[in-house]
Amino acid sequence: MTAAIAPAEPLDLLTIGETMALLVADEPGPLAQVTHFTKRLAGADTNVAIGMSRLGFKVGWVSRLGSDSFGNYVRAAVQAEGVDTSQVATDGERLTGMMLKGRSFGGADPLIEYHRRGSAASALNPADLDPGYALRARHFHATGITPALSLDAHALVAHTMRTLRAAGRSVSFDPNLRPTLWPNEATMRTRLLELAGYADWVFPGIDEGRFLTGHDTPRDIAGYFLARGAQAVAVKLGSRGAYFRTMFEEGEVLAAPMVEVVDTVGAGDGFAVGVLSARLEGKDWHNAVARGNWVASRVIQVIGDMDGLPRRAELPVGL
Repeated sequence: MTAAIAPAEPLDLLTIGETMALLVADEPGPLAQVTHFTKRLAGADTNVAIGMSRLGFKVGWVSRLGSDSFGNYVRAAVQAEGVDTSQVATDGERLTGMMLKGRSFGGADPLIEYHRRGSAASALNPADLDPGYALRARHFHATGITPALSLDAHALVAHTMRTLRAAGRSVSFDPNLRPTLWPNEATMRTRLLELAGYADWVFPGIDEGRFLTGHDTPRDIAGYFLARGAQAVAVKLGSRGAYFRTMFEEGEVLAAPMVEVVDTVGAGDGFAVGVLSARLEGKDWHNAVARGNWVASRVIQVIGDMDGLPRRAELPVGL
């Protein structure tokens, strides 16, 4: 467990978003017929926060949780990973979000069922951000999931991205498309492109990039975001690895070897952990993407969204 973060101590990373209680099926089959589940955490923003904390970075997380057993569980589990939760409010009127995840085989995406509409985190809004706390961080990582929860949550993420970038901090953005959380695809595309325009680094998957930009190739997708203000873009290519492009260089980095794909959920968050940790250590983009590919490969070889996120001592030599 990472040591607790002292008041006013500088942060390496700030994240904002919903973390849910996750019930993972212990057996295959339709979720309605599964009788045994294991409780874990689910949330893209805390996947990244926990991954960075495990690698020794100081991380803060802003959110809302219900005053219920799931909320108590989530808070304690995230705290146990060394992430600062001092900016996580308790909402006495709304419940903590929850999701069910099925057991899949052969690398197939598992069945997912959300129970998060009207959750405590959906009430996140710009007033939940303490600027003094946020500006303790040297980097802010945002995903496209939190902005889908409500207009106020979208406003909070946009406000935070603009605030930190204006103060000279770096900002990254993973679109993390969740169509079921948005009213329609046109709204999803418009709002996510707005947020991408506030980021220094953008991390779309290849299909996400095609949807958002209308371009087909990784190079053209990256070029689209670079033309709109990004400094670097890393496009995730699944089993092929990832492509990166900046104003000065580009390249494709092969995926890390794997034994077996067990659960694909959380792979993109693992990729972000690898890239962000390497970049915040001063590594170049090729090495950062290589670390991102390796962390992603670890995540998808285990059950659970964050169970495969490594500790510092587990990083291979050279990564």
